[in-house]
Amino acid sequence: MRILLIEDDYLIGDGLKTGLEKLGFSTDWFDDGGDGEEALYQAPYDAVVLDLGLPGKDGLEILKEWRRKGRKEPVLILTARGDVDQRILGLNSGADDYLGKPFSLKEVQARLNALIRRNNGHTTPDVTYRDVCFNPHTRKVTQNGREIVLSPKELIVLELLMMNKNKVLSKETIESKIYSWDEEVQSNAVEVHIHHLRKKLGKNIVKTINKIGYIMEDA
Repeated sequence: MRILLIEDDYLIGDGLKTGLEKLGFSTDWFDDGGDGEEALYQAPYDAVVLDLGLPGKDGLEILKEWRRKGRKEPVLILTARGDVDQRILGLNSGADDYLGKPFSLKEVQARLNALIRRNNGHTTPDVTYRDVCFNPHTRKVTQNGREIVLSPKELIVLELLMMNKNKVLSKETIESKIYSWDEEVQSNAVEVHIHHLRKKLGKNIVKTINKIGYIMEDA
């Protein structure tokens, strides 16, 4: 899953980007409000972590503008403005969740997982497909109860396909979801990840739709 992080505090921003990427999120970090606002229109993000006190443009104004233009990406406000009135103002401006500083990385992870899960129509913590079960919080995959070890990128591809079960995803869509702007992408990267998933989970786990993309399709 790809996350847009807009945070001007270097220590917090760098720590969140590093931590979220270790937890399996592809993360683009901006420390300026105007640049961060524009970034949402440039890539397919699954969720946004948004600070309020930003240089360039205030976080609440950014959020209001996104919603005014019909952007529906779930937004987690992360800010030192922790009083009740500010929380209410943020939620009424279109935020989906609110977390005050200081915070725990695990709580950020849990809240992002919940927002993404609900946004994709999943009501349970685990995501399942046939005999495969994926837990977004622990990042563990099991097949018939047996744990399957996947690489970080394989996990992201699997999660993306499972979250979009019965939808065909193009190679370009998958690339844009699993790689941030500061990562180099090999031309056959998606094909390699799909090959490894089939090798570890079974050759029929992912179906190729010729010249279109890939799908996890219910029988």
